[in-house]
Order: sequence, then C-alpha cells, then structure tokens
Amino acid sequence: MSELASSGQDQDLAFLHVGDSEALAELFNRYRERLRRMVELRIDARVRSRLDAADILQEAFLDLSHDLPAYLAGPELRPFLWMRLHVSRRLAIAHRQHLGTRMRDASLEISLYHHAIPGASSVGLALMLLGRDTSPSQAAQRAERLAMVQEALNGLEPIDREILALRHFEQLSRSEAAAVLGIDPTTGAKRYFRALTRLREILSTSQHDFEGP
Repeated sequence: MSELASSGQDQDLAFLHVGDSEALAELFNRYRERLRRMVELRIDARVRSRLDAADILQEAFLDLSHDLPAYLAGPELRPFLWMRLHVSRRLAIAHRQHLGTRMRDASLEISLYHHAIPGASSVGLALMLLGRDTSPSQAAQRAERLAMVQEALNGLEPIDREILALRHFEQLSRSEAAAVLGIDPTTGAKRYFRALTRLREILSTSQHDFEGP
C-alpha cells in the first residue's frame, strides 16, 4: 500500500487538485521551513559556499511545477513527501555539479526512493542540537560540547543519523520516515529509540537536555 493510500483523506492533495500553480506555491511555502531544514542538515560545506538552501529550494520548486500534472494524474506519495523528493534530488544534483569527484564517500549517502542523496551530517545535526547562538564567553564551552556531540553522532550508523534527522528535525511521522527510508515502521521506530537513547546518555554528561518529538 502506498504512503498516500495509508494516510487516508489528504487535504493537501485535494488543495492541489482544485487549485493551480498558485496553489502549489502556497503549499510549498507552507512547508518551506521544513524543507529548508532538510537541506541545512545535508548540504556539504563546500557547496554551501556557492549555494544556500534558498537556491536549492527555488530550483526544486521549478521541478515541482513541471512535474505537477504527472503527479496529480497518479500520486503515490503525500504532497509533502513528493516535494521533499524533488528537493532531495536537487541537493544531490548540486553536490555532483559542484564537487564532482570530490564528493563524500558513497557510504555516507542514504538511498531514498531509489535515489542516493547526501545523508544528514554529524556536523549539521550537532549544530541544530546545540543551536547556533552563543555569546563570546560561552564559545569555548560550546565548541567542546559540539565536538562531543559530533563524536557521538559519528558513532551511529548513517541510517540512524538519518532517522534522527527525519523524526526530530524534519518532523516526519513514524510512517513517513519509514516510507522515506524504505524500511518497516516498527524497525524504524526501534532504531530511532536506540539512537535517541544513546545521544541522551552522552549529552547528559554535558548537562545539555535533548528532547525528542
């Protein structure tokens, strides 16, 4: 059964069906922050110096506009996951174009919807876990905690880092995250719990509280 079929009544899809390009733009803007967060977690620092998340989202929106008629003719994904798929593809294209042979090892990529895109990096996750605002007096302490969190995240399997990114930062549901990764929802839930527990244990030593969704 497709993710769309299992979700029951989909108001976003109905909105797209009765609307036009303006409806797509409105729906895309509704999810823009979640999509931007997805890019921020995965964009390589070397690409970030040339493109930012807004550039990736703009190119993905053009792709979505072209794909909209075909999507509405036979949707198999919920609208948000359809949008996320196009953003993921645009991010992968940007990495190939700007990095070429200097791309990260393929083992650090996660296969999503049968396409490999950059996985959530330990740096991106650590920055979002700890936040970006720090006073000068706290800079040294934050740098120490950042290094510790990165080390903990590096100890996780790529798919576990991805589950943390999907569930905690992208705010995907259990079934949505499982659909993205192509795994059973129960398996995904167990992996998420294990990864979250491990991070909480390490972060508790630095008195930094991390709450899951």
